[in-house]
Amino acid sequence: MAFIDTILKTPSYGWMDEHGALIKPSNRQIFSEFFTRINVFQSRKHWLSALSWLWLVLLIPFLYLFIFEYFTWPLLLTGFVYSMVLMGTHGTIWYHRYCTHQAYVFKNKFWRFITQHLVIKMVPEETYVISHHVHHTKSDEPGDPYNAQGGWLYCFLADVNHQPVADDLNEKDYAGVVGLLQHTGIKCNSYAQYQKWGSVAHPVNTIAVWIFNWAFWYAAFYLIGGHALACTLFAGALIWAFGVRTFNYEGHGKGKDKRQMGVDFDWKNRSVNQYWPGIVAGEWHNNHHLFPRSARAGFLNHQVDFAWYYIYFLYRIGAVKSFNNSTEQFYKNYYTPYRESLKARVHS
Repeated sequence: MAFIDTILKTPSYGWMDEHGALIKPSNRQIFSEFFTRINVFQSRKHWLSALSWLWLVLLIPFLYLFIFEYFTWPLLLTGFVYSMVLMGTHGTIWYHRYCTHQAYVFKNKFWRFITQHLVIKMVPEETYVISHHVHHTKSDEPGDPYNAQGGWLYCFLADVNHQPVADDLNEKDYAGVVGLLQHTGIKCNSYAQYQKWGSVAHPVNTIAVWIFNWAFWYAAFYLIGGHALACTLFAGALIWAFGVRTFNYEGHGKGKDKRQMGVDFDWKNRSVNQYWPGIVAGEWHNNHHLFPRSARAGFLNHQVDFAWYYIYFLYRIGAVKSFNNSTEQFYKNYYTPYRESLKARVHS
């Protein structure tokens, strides 16, 4: 089997049937897989999946305090902007364009560290990056860890059911997985440590980074606006963390082909450009699938791309030393020919 076919842990219900078609598990099968894979008493190799959902549980009290103790309309607006725009854009900047696709290069580790911790940490790099490489290779096909054709729940619980790194890789394949993560700055396990923990990241390092990040941001928010602001923004992080788990379901047409001529230009998969994720997070998803290594995805004039603005700002001040920008190639290969074909139809 090819490397990309082996690096994710196969769910108990499998990826495809004997005819090569996507297996669509029942909700009961999905929940059963989920609760098995977060059970650290069954296996310590489940620690990373359990931790990512523990983070969500720990944020519930902040949401309660915001609603019943600190609620005001200005705070609601602040939390909304933080959740949708700041956290959404950071996800695109850090996890998507840098960690996965290496669309730009930092000048040094300092600016990488600053960018990594721009917001409250809610997603382990390992969970996002490795599975996203598979997603691009197998988009909307069996083996795509968040195949929208599997249904909403299939995508929503994918971080536990479909995205974890396989825990039985040989040493060569494990080295290949490490190679996909080393540039992110996370401390990677040795092969012997991987065999013990079933992950690239070590629990001690991961938990230490998480504690540092949350402590720093709670203290910063408290100094700016007291417990009210801190609880509001941590509640916003919770909302974002739930919402981001549904993105690929929406971004791939909810399992249907919703692409539009002149709006979407990549016809090799079912990704679509949508205004809301595009404007608030720079996630023009069809454009991104067309040019995944581009630091810019908002190619057209109306396609706002806050993630690109941040990357370009860092470039202007010397914090980013290089980047890929596929705007010119997009116009040359796709948009200009499309516009010319429309003119030809009018005059024919």
